[in-house]
Amino acid sequence: MTPELMILYSIFVLIIAILIFYLIRMFIKYFSAKKKTEEKDMSKVSFVVDTFHELVAKLKEKEKELELLRKKAEDKVVAIEGYNENILQSVPSGVISFDNELKITKINQSAEKILGISSMDTTGKFYYEVFKDPVKELIHSRKIIERQEINYITPHGRRIWLGLTLSPLRDSNGLPIGQILVFTDLTHLKAIESQIQLRDKLSSLGEISAGIAHELRNPMGVIAGYTKILSKKSDESLMPIIDAISKEISVMDRIISDFLSFSKPANLAITDIDIKMLIEDCVKALAVERNDIKKNLELDNLPAIRGDEVLLRQAFINLIQNAIEAMPSGGNLNVKGVTVHTHDGEFLDILISDTGHGISEDLRSKIFLPFFTTKEKGTGLGLAIVHKIIISHGGNITVDSTQNGTTFRIRLRVK
Repeated sequence: MTPELMILYSIFVLIIAILIFYLIRMFIKYFSAKKKTEEKDMSKVSFVVDTFHELVAKLKEKEKELELLRKKAEDKVVAIEGYNENILQSVPSGVISFDNELKITKINQSAEKILGISSMDTTGKFYYEVFKDPVKELIHSRKIIERQEINYITPHGRRIWLGLTLSPLRDSNGLPIGQILVFTDLTHLKAIESQIQLRDKLSSLGEISAGIAHELRNPMGVIAGYTKILSKKSDESLMPIIDAISKEISVMDRIISDFLSFSKPANLAITDIDIKMLIEDCVKALAVERNDIKKNLELDNLPAIRGDEVLLRQAFINLIQNAIEAMPSGGNLNVKGVTVHTHDGEFLDILISDTGHGISEDLRSKIFLPFFTTKEKGTGLGLAIVHKIIISHGGNITVDSTQNGTTFRIRLRVK
């Protein structure tokens, strides 16, 4: 190869080498720039991904906070509902709510107890399926009643006094969603009121009775004396007439004694009394000849009471005698003792029941009045004296009667 060719070849190789170097450098720059771009893009993607995860994490935290707040709100609602339910079930007044169709939606425990009904059996029923007149008529009228006292007979036949209010039931926006009936059992208060009125009447009548008895006893003694003289001097043909006069004088003397017993103050000889033994003795003495009367006594485990044994025996004899006489064709004589705890203390209730003809409602309010009687030969002082004896012991006596029998309830304070 000639020197010229060698020079040209060397120049050509150099040029090729320079081109290759330049190309390699270009490639290096290109890939270096591309890598930086990719890294930059990757950095942007990583930032977006990191930001997204951070947002998701914050959203989850907020979701947990919202869930916690929701649970707290639900717990608060449940607590409020439970608190309101506890209040509703604890109030002594009966509360019954109705919807706009007058179907029963809620009954509290006091309402169940007062009316003798069950929430399970009555909720969802229409008012007329549960109530009788006059309550049924009041609910049907939808009138606003602020306070009214009515006499009502429960589904079990118990006669009670109710003090009630009836008003619309509204929601939080003031829209009517039904009716609400609130009532109180006034039976005991009415009984006390009646006892007070009766005691006032008896006090006045007692003073009158004392005067009448004293005015009658003196002439009755004179008549009895003349009758004895006649019996000694008259012939046998007049003796039946004289005996009849003597018997009538004895009857009148007994009436006068009852007058005096009723009118004189009750001076109590207080002792401890085994009430079970006292009542059992009274029943044995009075019902010994009546095999047609079944005697049911529930007097076990009764507490002792303090009182006048003679007077209480007189009261129970009178009541048991009345029960026996109310069953001329036989029946059941039931005597039951029950201990009762009230806010005023501990009491003993004695219930004397018969299965006789009962006492009509119009006579029930008069039976404790002096001189009122339905018996042909009665003086009308027996139950008046019983009432006085029980009142003098700080107790009270009530009567409940139907066509199937009568129950006298005597309440005495336990010592």
